[in-house]
Amino acid sequence: MTTVQFAGNERAKLLRRMAGEHFDVLVIGGGITGAGIALDATMRGMKVALVEMQDFAAGTSSRSTKLVHGGLRYLKQFEVGMVAEVGKERAIVYENGPHVTTPERMLLPMHKGGTFGKFTTSIGLQVYDRLAGVKHSERRRMHDAQETLAKEPLLKREGLKGGGTYVEYRTDDARMTIEVMKRAVSSGVVAVNYAKVTKLLYENGRVIGAHAADRISGEGYDIRATLVINAAGPWVDTLRELDGSRKGKTLQLTKGVHLVFDQKRFPLRQAIYFDTPDGRMVFAIPRDGKTYVGTTDTVYKADTAHPRMTTADRAYIINAINYMFPDVKITVEDVESSWAGVRPLIYEEGKDPSEISRKDEIWESASGLVTIAGGKLTGYRKMAEMVVDRAVELLKERTGTSYGGAVTRDLTMSGGDVGGSKGFEAFVRSAADKGASAGVPRQLAEAWAKRYGSNAERLFAIAARPQQSPAEEALPDEVRISLLYALEEEMTVTPADFFIRRTGALFFNIAWVKQWKAQVIALMAERAGWSVEQRERYTEELEAELHYAVVPEDEKSVVTVG
Repeated sequence: MTTVQFAGNERAKLLRRMAGEHFDVLVIGGGITGAGIALDATMRGMKVALVEMQDFAAGTSSRSTKLVHGGLRYLKQFEVGMVAEVGKERAIVYENGPHVTTPERMLLPMHKGGTFGKFTTSIGLQVYDRLAGVKHSERRRMHDAQETLAKEPLLKREGLKGGGTYVEYRTDDARMTIEVMKRAVSSGVVAVNYAKVTKLLYENGRVIGAHAADRISGEGYDIRATLVINAAGPWVDTLRELDGSRKGKTLQLTKGVHLVFDQKRFPLRQAIYFDTPDGRMVFAIPRDGKTYVGTTDTVYKADTAHPRMTTADRAYIINAINYMFPDVKITVEDVESSWAGVRPLIYEEGKDPSEISRKDEIWESASGLVTIAGGKLTGYRKMAEMVVDRAVELLKERTGTSYGGAVTRDLTMSGGDVGGSKGFEAFVRSAADKGASAGVPRQLAEAWAKRYGSNAERLFAIAARPQQSPAEEALPDEVRISLLYALEEEMTVTPADFFIRRTGALFFNIAWVKQWKAQVIALMAERAGWSVEQRERYTEELEAELHYAVVPEDEKSVVTVG
């Protein structure tokens, strides 16, 4: 269970603490990789600090396809070892956080002239099941054309030969990152968001820490550690430049875009993994009354912190939808929301962006800076284990202190104490009963149990407190209590943090954001004591996110966002 250590209004106190102590490890980067490293290191007894220049998960870790992949696409590239590893890691992630991971049977349709034939698909999925250690109930099933259409009537009928189904795991990537971070914090990690590393600190040529600028207050802090780990995702090369060690292999960033539609307009029943006219593969996934489709894969060299959908991205995905689901006839007016993310791939000469694998690699510079690059959401725990194994060796060399092996394989993330995947449904029923007996509407208590797992009891406790101001009274419980929990126990600082990374609402329930944004901003301003300037800045930031969720960044027409 998290404590006041992870409240938004504790940030300055935590930064002062960081500056006043010496750490074994300083992790730079608060995405899923940094969170995983911090958790692994603290569980081995290391004293760990972590800084993130934006919000936790604000980069790649909140902008993925939101699947804990089993690695099927790597089978196509004959990367057998990666299929085996990510398949097994996926099962571990699911057991450690069933509240943020949901099995979803995926349909792979086969059309005449398409990428996948019936024989190769059947064999491929069978090999995948074996390599990935897929449990019997989730193994592949093959279907004829009629059965395939029964599963998803919207599919293109012309040339349909059949389909195969296999299981992927749908996730909320940002919430998974937050839950891993909260478990790390409750285990001793000192972590702060909106703290940007502006320079590295050295002694006799060795990196011994970093100077972090608090982007909220403007204050600066020197944080010292025996070992500094660069886990900044798309920004790892920026830190390597500060270190003077950006050479050899470097990152190649590619952008992926997803579009969101209301189910009334795109009533997809079944998750689909389908090929496009140009031979790429795209997902279409039903989720909470919406259907989302993606992703694109283009080389990206613009603003790393704010990737946006373009008219070309939107057209590509809409064309892919209308190719595979011709009766739907999607238009640009049907796009309800979107998101764009940047993937940090390790550059290899002569490869197409869609062929470059997201393998992870560790680099060590002459100064002793350890950089972890590449990787993917599913493999975060294994990647963290690999990095911390190396940290153990380096700390032994530098200080003589010994640390043990990883224990995260069976360690639940925050909210994950629900009896594993087998016990999750019973947990949700029990939590809903508890919430209802505490006066929370049963449907809402059940929704909280599904989203927050075993932390739902914290929300029930907040619900039992008397409301403290008109700003609180202006919000219904479903918004107010989630917001108070996010402020007090999930280090939420801005409205965008809440609406994008704590709830996912800007992507999947944009009307809800528009309905409650003013009241949420009012309560946040009251709780945090914002100045007029801060309130305006955070409001403008949220309005920009709402605008670019719908309007491509290169579209000239002006659209008013309500």
